Amino acid sequence: MRAKKSYGQHFLHRQDVARRIAASLALSGAYEKLIEVGPGTGMLTRHLLELPFELFVVEADPDMVAVIRRDFPELDSRIIEADFLKADLETLSDGQSFALIGNFPYNISSQIIFKMLDSRHLIPEMVGMFQKEVAERVVAGPGSKTYGVISVLVQAYYDCKYLFGVDKSSFNPPPKVQSAVIRLTRKEQQNLGCDEVLFKEIVKTTFGQRRKMLRNTMKNFLPENPLLETEFFTKRPEQLSLEDFIQLTKTVENQRSK
Repeated sequence: MRAKKSYGQHFLHRQDVARRIAASLALSGAYEKLIEVGPGTGMLTRHLLELPFELFVVEADPDMVAVIRRDFPELDSRIIEADFLKADLETLSDGQSFALIGNFPYNISSQIIFKMLDSRHLIPEMVGMFQKEVAERVVAGPGSKTYGVISVLVQAYYDCKYLFGVDKSSFNPPPKVQSAVIRLTRKEQQNLGCDEVLFKEIVKTTFGQRRKMLRNTMKNFLPENPLLETEFFTKRPEQLSLEDFIQLTKTVENQRSK
């Protein structure tokens, strides 16, 4: 069966890159299961099967499911033919911790990360191949042009590391962009010490108008408040660290409680 481009996916054809991705899982003892998203033709799958974990694969394309069933018969009962974004991860994993891994389809890669955040209690570690631009946004720090919503929200709960780049020639068909592999390792401390729904709302609101100073974007959170005239509120969102956003959330909470 001839592999085809599926769900925005480009298929990796280099064994050395696939082996390196599989070897990038760094945690030991934190989980016994792996879930690979979008195995495609199974280039990464074959290396994941060599690891001491129970591997499950989630694939939405029936043609690719057929390829995996044919080439990896030992996986037959652990192939989930579903859209990962719609899957119930609690049910899929039987409530057990797992590592998330894959050469993620570029058109849904950011959505995969946000779904991971929603189920972070299940996922101590993620290793994934992304469009390089997305990978750089996830790991970016304050002051960077690529620092934004996804940077802050992911780094609130995970330690992020850019591992290595992957040239477009490593795929069939070759994408128009470069790729990169990153690793996210869940932080021990998951409680931010603030209202996390409000925290997320503030991050999204301020970066939604990233060229404006906080005194403008925070008016709805702190209406007619003298704090808006302090020096801190002359900053723009890309100048704020994770700790700054947490403190900003606490400030809004405190003002609302008065």
